[in-house]
Amino acid sequence: MDSKLIYLVQTDTTVGFSSANDEKLSTVKRRPKLQKILQTVDSFKTLKENTRIPKIHRKKVRNSKKTTFIYPNQKSFRIIPKDNEFYPFIHKFKNLYSTSANHTKKSFEEDFALANSDVIVYTKEGFHEKNSSSIYKLNRKKLRKIR
Repeated sequence: MDSKLIYLVQTDTTVGFSSANDEKLSTVKRRPKLQKILQTVDSFKTLKENTRIPKIHRKKVRNSKKTTFIYPNQKSFRIIPKDNEFYPFIHKFKNLYSTSANHTKKSFEEDFALANSDVIVYTKEGFHEKNSSSIYKLNRKKLRKIR
């Protein structure tokens, strides 16, 4: 499996594009290349390789489900739990950029998603929209809810 391709997959939160190439994802979604894209990781070990969690927030990060955190280094990560259906896919790559499979600020359109993905990963449930993840920004001392 090539991590540079764009995969259309049912993630833990919604139908999404996943890839190791964030610029390619930005181009497909027609969004500014400077806008950050969240990364999904398979474990806390992988998360620790990419960022440092402020000590005051470690318990909150560890106990959160379907939550994205923006860390002090301005990178955002969501950890996929092992019991989630998306976990076997993300575990093969350890870390991938992930974004919803739609135009920026619009709802899911299956035709757009299928046309703009290199590989389609079907599951027995098919593709369906779910609630998006909560987003929190972590600073050394403060925690601020973004979404």
